[in-house]
Parts: sequence; C-alpha cells; structure tokens
Amino acid sequence: MSSSEVAFSVSGAVALFNQILETATPTISVVGEVANFKINQGKWVFFDIKDDESSLGCFMSLFNLHTAIEDGMLVTVVARPNVTKWGKFSLTIQTIRPVGEGSIKRAFELLHAKLDKEGLFAAERKRSLPELPSRIGIISSTDAAGYKDFIKILGKRFGGVEITVAPVQVQGEVAVGQVIAALKYFNELAEPPEVVAILRGGGSRDDLAVFDDELLVRAVAASRVPTIAGIGHEIDTTLVDLAADVRASTPSNAAEILVPDKREIIARVDFLLQNLLNTTEERLARVEDGVRQDLQKTLTQTENIWAQNEQKLKLLSATLTTLNPHEILRRGYAIVRDKSGNILRGSAKTGDGLTIENLQAVIMATVTSCNDRSK
Repeated sequence: MSSSEVAFSVSGAVALFNQILETATPTISVVGEVANFKINQGKWVFFDIKDDESSLGCFMSLFNLHTAIEDGMLVTVVARPNVTKWGKFSLTIQTIRPVGEGSIKRAFELLHAKLDKEGLFAAERKRSLPELPSRIGIISSTDAAGYKDFIKILGKRFGGVEITVAPVQVQGEVAVGQVIAALKYFNELAEPPEVVAILRGGGSRDDLAVFDDELLVRAVAASRVPTIAGIGHEIDTTLVDLAADVRASTPSNAAEILVPDKREIIARVDFLLQNLLNTTEERLARVEDGVRQDLQKTLTQTENIWAQNEQKLKLLSATLTTLNPHEILRRGYAIVRDKSGNILRGSAKTGDGLTIENLQAVIMATVTSCNDRSK
C-alpha cells in the first residue's frame, strides 16, 4: 500500500460514501414506476422505483406515506440517497406523489375506498352549517383568485361577517402541513369560528393532489368546527371535499352557501310581514264578525227576556188590580169591621157597634137586628 492511499474499514467506507452523497445531493427528486411495493410490520414501506433500464431500491416510514400506492403507478419521490450498512444503495423517501392522470386517478380510488370503508365520508356524520354565521375561518392562499372571489361574493351577499384568514400555500410539498396546521389553529381557539372554509381555485388534477392527502383528509374529518370545502372547479372532486361537512363546487359557491343574499332576506321578510298583516286582518275580521254576531244574539235574547218579563209584569199588575180592595169597593162592595177593627167575617149581635167602609165614606153603625144565615 502506497503512502498516498488511505485505508478504511467497511463501516468507515460506507460512512464516507454517505457523507459524499449528503454533500453532493442531500435530496433528489426521481420519477419512475413503482415495483415490488410492500409494507413490513405495519411501520416500514419498501418498494423499487424503475424505468426501462434501471431500478432503485426505496425505503420510507409508513407515517410519511400520505397517499395510496401500488405497483405500476408512476410517481415522483423526494429522497435522500444513501448506502446501507449492508452495502446496498437506497433512497430514503421523504415524500411521494403520483404523477400522470392514470396514476393520480388510481391513487385517488385506492385511498377513497380505504377511507370510505372507515366511514370518513358517511352522510350521517355530516353536520349542518349555521344559517347565518357571524364568524368564519378561512384556509386559503390570499393571493389566489378563488379566495378573492369568495371575499367579494361574501361581502356582496351579506356584510358584517367576522372573517379570520389563515394564509397557506395550496400547492407544493409544504401545502399539506400548512393546511393541517391552520385547521388545528382554528380548532384550538378559545372562541373558534362557527365554520371553517377550505378554499382553492381551479387547477390540474396534479395541482389538486394536495387535497387528496390522507393526513389532511383525516384532519378535516376530525375537525370539531364544521367545515365547508370549495376546491377547484365544479367538475373537480377531492377527498377533502368528501370529508368536509359540506362540499361547494367552487370558492364562489362556498360563499353563496355560507351566507344568504341580503336582498333575498329582505324580500322574504317583506313577504312574511305581508302574510302576517293579511292573516291579522283576516283574524280581526273574523273576531269582529263573531263579536257582532254575539252582540246581536245577546240583544235578541235581552229583548226576548224583556218582552217575557213585561208580559209577566202585566199579568201581575192585572192580578194586583183585581185583588186591590179599592177596586172591590169601586164595584159597590163595603168592608165591615167590628168594634176591634177586625173585618167581620161572621154574624153580629144586636147592639154591636160596626164600622162600614165603602168607596165614598166610613159609616159608624149599631146592629139593631141580625139574621144569622148559618142557622
């Protein structure tokens, strides 16, 4: 061995190679087709990424796998190259995402089936949104046209709503983590918003892949604050759309769903007031008719009672007139009283003093003779 040569142990050589790789290419992005995909011990993911001429071994933690992968899918991986202690060159994967329409669609289908089986998209777990929220949280890029459209329509339809914005990137490697952090922020507020709107304007299917991330979908499904997702165009559907309590076709449609049009409210209030006025007038008219009928009935009953009493009074008056002693005297009769003033009802004795009262006078008389008819 010459003096210029340096001897390394096997472990030292591996460490040197990894140092060189870390210095030259700390991370690399590689596009290729997945082969030999498998998960070991429920924690580690192994697969190869290949093209027509070469193949590279890949390794990653299952925790970092946020999308569904299977053999034959075209993917882009961001990885750190290294040499294992067994001397095998490998890529330690940091992120992986499907590439191309076919692979993206397949990844969507696989993850959709998995999460749907767990019940994350079930209709019975969906919550209704407040009819007129006073506080709305927004997760979006504030530079995006979709966000600006949302704010414009929100203000035009109904002003005075308190808006809190958590600005995030909605595309790229950091987007998922930022959206999850924003959702966590709103959920942990002492006074959280009444609803959280997750917004992103249109884009390619690859651009919208952020919203098919498993961790993000689970975070949306677990949110204690009701959520509405307005992502992409009307024809676009992401897994976040399906996990949210309400799906809007676009950010603009999300604003339309969240708040009513004040003109519609005014028209509805006017309609209700007019109905109330009409109903009140109809009820008053019915009450008035009822009172009038009751008064007429009472008046009729009173007149009948009055007539009946008047007839009774006439009968009583006639009876009293008939029984009036003066009326008897007027017919030529007289009232005879004994000396004690009592009406004489029987015979009298000779010499008895009598008082005879007729209509014109009171006559004092003495009995000179009496013919007793009872004998």
